[in-house]
Amino acid sequence: MTALHADYDERRMARRLPRLRANLDFMPSPVPEKPGLLIRDAYHYSDTTLIIPALLVECLTFFDGEATELDLRAALVKLTGELEVGAIQRHLIETLESSGFLETETYQRLKETRHREFAEAPRREPSHAGSAYPNELEALRNTLNGYMKSEMGTRPGLMGIAAPHVSPEGGWQTYQAAYRLMSPEYRDRTFVVLGTSHYGEPERFGLTRKPFATPLGESPVDQRLTGWLAERADGSVRMEDYCHSIEHSIEFQVLFLQHVYGPDIRILPILCGSFGRSVQFGGRPESSDDVRRFLDALGEMAEREGDRLFWVLGIDMAHMGRRYGDRFAAVADRGLMAEVAARDRARIERASAGDADGFWALVQEQRDDLKWCGSAPLYTFLKAVPQARGTLERYAQWNIDAQSVVSFAGIGFTKQS
Repeated sequence: MTALHADYDERRMARRLPRLRANLDFMPSPVPEKPGLLIRDAYHYSDTTLIIPALLVECLTFFDGEATELDLRAALVKLTGELEVGAIQRHLIETLESSGFLETETYQRLKETRHREFAEAPRREPSHAGSAYPNELEALRNTLNGYMKSEMGTRPGLMGIAAPHVSPEGGWQTYQAAYRLMSPEYRDRTFVVLGTSHYGEPERFGLTRKPFATPLGESPVDQRLTGWLAERADGSVRMEDYCHSIEHSIEFQVLFLQHVYGPDIRILPILCGSFGRSVQFGGRPESSDDVRRFLDALGEMAEREGDRLFWVLGIDMAHMGRRYGDRFAAVADRGLMAEVAARDRARIERASAGDADGFWALVQEQRDDLKWCGSAPLYTFLKAVPQARGTLERYAQWNIDAQSVVSFAGIGFTKQS
């Protein structure tokens, strides 16, 4: 090797590795014959799903923006017991980069393309049709008829419901418990759908003017109220928030609303970013000017519009077990999950009593070690409609995988006179 080539190789190996994106989904490989770590893009900028072999999982820690290719090579030599690891190293780097999983120009191009496509799209397409529920119309109707096979009930004075946003297959009985409360009289109201924004900016709220499409049809957005909120809460709102294009918490509610009333309903979809700062550092969520501005605007709208609105919350509750970073395996309704159920019910009780402050105090305990993903939409609702009082219709836990559990509930809300 010439001195020139040796110098080039040394400089190349000393290059810093790009940073692995923090906004990816990581979970143990579900494929028994391919153990390791599954990585996928929660934002759908990339359609690639990777399974990193167990031997190489440790190597991902070197993609931190500080370690060099030489550091990675040394780790690979140690892990494999081989000196010639160049091909493995190149394959790992190139695969992560071409998948858009590293903070490089490839990722930026994919991101800009997806955001532009959503901004220019005439409608919000159903991103979970064909996976979380059938994409074919007859099969979907049969599935929803099976989920909603009990007779629709009535609840005098009903002004809102809370339903899960977990996969309908796992939570259908709880969806049923919430949506069977709805009677024909609510059909012509604007359905204000408050959903968890799993991927949105904290302390911000996402709006869109795009109609929501499912295999059942298209549901238009209330343009008047959307425009008013965007203007009134300027700075707190992300208009045409890209997260709407991938988020399931509202899509599933629109699906069930369409099943109950038909697709020609009017909706106001609002994604609620997490109030993580309040959870971690104390204080109320509205200590953030952005949160306060939006809560004030939403409360003003709720008071002015009154019975022209119907509130629908798409919320899940606790997330426990290995998938969610815990060191233990969780089994629904057994062992530790019995304690989780008691704590969930205590929060539901405070929310049902209209006690927003009491509810949030419980969320803040132990920095929300229950990992409720529906706390922001529920708190937003309680502050916007302080007269709301809830009745728990059903509480459930579901093993989303063999070692992880999600809890959720169906709640009916009436307005205190």
